[in-house]
Amino acid sequence: MKIFAIGDLHLSLSRPKPMDVFGTHWSDHWSRIRENWVKAGITNEDGVLIPGDISWAMNLSEATEDISSIGALPGKKLMIRGNHDYWWSSLSKVRSILAEGTFAIQNDALRFPGIVICGSRGWTCPGTPGFSQEDNKLYLRELLRLELSLKEAKKLQTEGDALIAMMHFPPFNEQREPSGFTELFRMFEVDHVVYGHLHGRSCRNAFEGVSSGVEYTLASCDHLGFSPKLITEV
Repeated sequence: MKIFAIGDLHLSLSRPKPMDVFGTHWSDHWSRIRENWVKAGITNEDGVLIPGDISWAMNLSEATEDISSIGALPGKKLMIRGNHDYWWSSLSKVRSILAEGTFAIQNDALRFPGIVICGSRGWTCPGTPGFSQEDNKLYLRELLRLELSLKEAKKLQTEGDALIAMMHFPPFNEQREPSGFTELFRMFEVDHVVYGHLHGRSCRNAFEGVSSGVEYTLASCDHLGFSPKLITEV
């Protein structure tokens, strides 16, 4: 089983929102992602991690076409919520529109042969310019949610299983300093963390590589050239 990642799809099929306002490289980006998805050789036995900002939709009805379009692609699609996923309501309602082979993770985890996958949205980290009391409140809440997901992952994990966590927000601040998120990843012995949220120039300060035994990958679709990236094979 191969595990790929690509996030921040920002789809808007039911109510089109042109993405080329963010740069000409975003023109027709969903067609290019689908083409590259097929070129990557992803099969229904493989997994594709989608770490948030999936659809611009404001409600579940508007999001259905976007989610169905993702579901039509090969592979097991695993999603978490991003900060722009306003359509993501209760988990039961979200799961009610998912096609077979598409999964939503929230305060829980999923196991496939040789691998366990968990995750949470995350939030802006302390040390970020302008970090407020409200940011700190949300940050602490997301720490609890990530811990819940990691605990569920550990219940599922068997000897030899790899452990991958998804976040939408980067688990570091702009200075790449450790955070409560990175401490949880270290404590729970996570092998790989995939995150998104960053675009354009913001990607320059993104940390990618190994820290405290955990490998980190930025998977925003524009950062990846709109092509799913192979993370690992188990």
